[in-house]
Amino acid sequence: MNRKYELVYVVSPDATEEQVTALQTQVEDILQRMGGTLEKTENWGRRKLAYEIGRHKEGTYVLHVILGTGELMKEIDRRLKVFDTVIRHLVVRVDEEQAVIDRTRSKRTETMRRRRVARGLPPDRQPGEGQRGDADDDRDDRFDMGDGI
Repeated sequence: MNRKYELVYVVSPDATEEQVTALQTQVEDILQRMGGTLEKTENWGRRKLAYEIGRHKEGTYVLHVILGTGELMKEIDRRLKVFDTVIRHLVVRVDEEQAVIDRTRSKRTETMRRRRVARGLPPDRQPGEGQRGDADDDRDDRFDMGDGI
């Protein structure tokens, strides 16, 4: 099953642009061989590291967005550990984060619909309602102090 991953690696500042490009090409070759798809590649350039790694205070950051299997990512991980020019790398599965976001959004929408129905309103917001929906109307009813004031 293909999933979406982000691969970020930091290349030693001693590496030349040609070495960084060669490393990117090697990752792309692994992808092609193992049936993965490269969605996007970004070279973020040379940046200061958040903390010193070995003797390095800066490095060249590269991002790849990959569609592939877990086996593909294990192979890429294994290969990146071997390269001396790569001082750090990280693989993150992105599609799971999106699934959590979608689940949270659907729960929130369902809760809003239940509350609206309980108040006698249509389940979905109507065009022209404010950003807060009918909360402004509820606030007026709760704080109505009567005619005597």
